[in-house]
Amino acid sequence: MTIHPQTRLGPVHLRVADLPNLVNYYTTLGLHLRRRSGQQAVLGAGGLDLLVLSERPDGRRVRGTSGLYHFAILLPTRADLGRALRHFGQSAIPVGGASDHAVSEALYLTDPEGNGIEIYRDRPRSEWRYPNGQLVINTTPFDVEGVLAAGDASDAEWDGFPAGTLIGHIHLHVGDIDATEGFYRDALGFDLITRYGPSATFLSAGGYHHHLGANTWAGVGAPPAPDNAWGLSHFTIEVPGRQALSEVRAQLEGAGVSVNERDAGYFVRDPSGNGVLLRAV
Repeated sequence: MTIHPQTRLGPVHLRVADLPNLVNYYTTLGLHLRRRSGQQAVLGAGGLDLLVLSERPDGRRVRGTSGLYHFAILLPTRADLGRALRHFGQSAIPVGGASDHAVSEALYLTDPEGNGIEIYRDRPRSEWRYPNGQLVINTTPFDVEGVLAAGDASDAEWDGFPAGTLIGHIHLHVGDIDATEGFYRDALGFDLITRYGPSATFLSAGGYHHHLGANTWAGVGAPPAPDNAWGLSHFTIEVPGRQALSEVRAQLEGAGVSVNERDAGYFVRDPSGNGVLLRAV
């Protein structure tokens, strides 16, 4: 069964070493601090929670494991992306890369603890191209001047990321592409959009270019990160309503996946140990 077409991503949860430093970085970047309690801070935009930071002073940095490659913040318009890019320059926030992917325009950054971030805008779906039935997703030079001009043409003053900002997708390090597709496609019901040889795969719901990316660039067979590793704790998949959530649970259990109940929904781990919270909205 295919997962509900209105499925989207919810908050990304990170374990961090220095909470005040990360809160300062992400609020300077454009997220708004929504609440903070003890060793946890919740940031978002437009009334939505998008990022949850939980401090683990006893944690450790690891390499060569599964986990986060990057999480992607989707802005509503090209003008919003232009204002963000102008703000990054004025605030001396390093941008590590930028690309045009045909379906989107994207900026790439890294937070002070090494977590990858993509900030992007989508082109309208009417502009997406499907030669031979295959969605075109590629990498070409980013139009810096055009994006900045789109932002400058707006009268809106910078006040952080606007209402309508979402977690657009997440890209994971995994140990095995076939097992990853078996989980997200066959058990959860996402559609396979494209695969880059044996090393990367992209899946989505409802015809989106991708909600989930996964690669083996940290090493084929990379082990799960330990529980106290800084970085990705888990990410959230949101489906519309309890019925859709129940259907997802039944699919997972039918595929032999262990499903754990939580107050907020159901928690599972993919074959590489990446945590996934499933909940209804």
